Amino acid sequence: MKIYNTLTRQKEEFKPVDEKEIKIYACGPTVYNYFHIGNARPFVVFDTLRRYLEYRGHNVKFVQNFTDVDDKIINKAREEGISAKAVSEKYIKEYFVDADAIGVKRADIHPKVTECIGDIIKFVKSLVEKGYAYVVDGDVYYDTSKFEEYGKLSKQSIEDLEAGARIEVKDIKKNPTDFALWKKQKADDEIAWGSPWGKGRPGWHIECSVMSTKYLGETIDIHGGGQDLIFPHHENEVAQSEAHTGKPFSKYWMHNGYITINNEKMSKSKGNFFTVRDILKEFDGEVVRFFLLSAQYRNPINFSRDLMEQSQNGLERLYNARNNLNHLLRNAEDGTMDEGEKAVYERLLTYKDKFIENMDDDLNTADAIAAIFELVKDINTNVKSESSKELMEKSLDLFNELTGVLGIVTKEEEEVDEEVEALIAERQEARKNKDYKRSDEIRDQLTNMGIILEDTPQGPKWSRKK
Repeated sequence: MKIYNTLTRQKEEFKPVDEKEIKIYACGPTVYNYFHIGNARPFVVFDTLRRYLEYRGHNVKFVQNFTDVDDKIINKAREEGISAKAVSEKYIKEYFVDADAIGVKRADIHPKVTECIGDIIKFVKSLVEKGYAYVVDGDVYYDTSKFEEYGKLSKQSIEDLEAGARIEVKDIKKNPTDFALWKKQKADDEIAWGSPWGKGRPGWHIECSVMSTKYLGETIDIHGGGQDLIFPHHENEVAQSEAHTGKPFSKYWMHNGYITINNEKMSKSKGNFFTVRDILKEFDGEVVRFFLLSAQYRNPINFSRDLMEQSQNGLERLYNARNNLNHLLRNAEDGTMDEGEKAVYERLLTYKDKFIENMDDDLNTADAIAAIFELVKDINTNVKSESSKELMEKSLDLFNELTGVLGIVTKEEEEVDEEVEALIAERQEARKNKDYKRSDEIRDQLTNMGIILEDTPQGPKWSRKK
């Protein structure tokens, strides 16, 4: 497998640090609100990366954190008149509701910042003792001038970074690019912990370094997140982690591209800010997932109603293909493949090869989905009611295998509805007796019940209107 490594700006052969276990850390949400469609993209991308690596036989340890200490959480708590803890606990719970809806599996570990305060204090203390950090009146800052490779992830020189840094009046930092490791408590209602520097809380960047190191070790395989995190968040993670351990922090860095809304940047002021919770009122979560995987993860992607409807239609085609195979199997007699069918199945397997080839090329889910549609077209053309049961079963297994890697087409077919089945049986009897008036009445009754009826050579097939 080849991965585009942000650190080197090129595709590299993926070689794990330890073949026994691949360690992945993905930046999770700051839990003060429902997550938006832009947040959802890395959640789905790195969930898919994990699924694919597991599919290829690797043992993966996947960590995704919750940032439950932040200015935004404190401000939300003030707005709502509740504690910061109550805010973060509420939105962690809501995160799982929406993540489940879009098919994101639970990480092996979902650490919270508040569970790691002691580890953070030790980490910061180590940086102070090593001369990489300094204390100013209860605040602790990382001294970027002491880390010679600062800027290596974002590929910017320290001079360029300093020129672009925001300098505040009465700035107490030694260098414009220095960043807070520990923040002094400024108000009594701010969440805070005791430390060697007084009461305070961690800075944002230190949190991920500590949680990654604590749960995955000093050097991990892959660190992932959105493109917007390259600088300053991930740049600062590299600096403080490598200063602390003296070892490379992450071997590969993966960053997904931006999402635009109707070709414009998402912004609350423009009124085009969409949470996944909003979108789920109109579209199924699996449609959202399919949409997010319909472009290669590094490419920008545009969110619009038209594209969501296209995704819905595409997903429906896949469901129809699966349901058709299930329908054939329910009516099939036992039988094994003949030589002609074996040749058909061998050709079907070439789409699996294409799927793997595309996923191995820097997780190209767009072309992997295209390979699944090619498979479906071939199955629809060559797997018929007269085909052997073995070919039907193998075709269905192959389809489920590939869609399963992407976490799509996961919903079971509807259970048989006895009332519907009885009406269909009555209609069949009416047609047999050439009682077309009654046959049409039953079809109309089923339509009013939201049932779509399709007459096939294997008998009638029904589904509910979506």
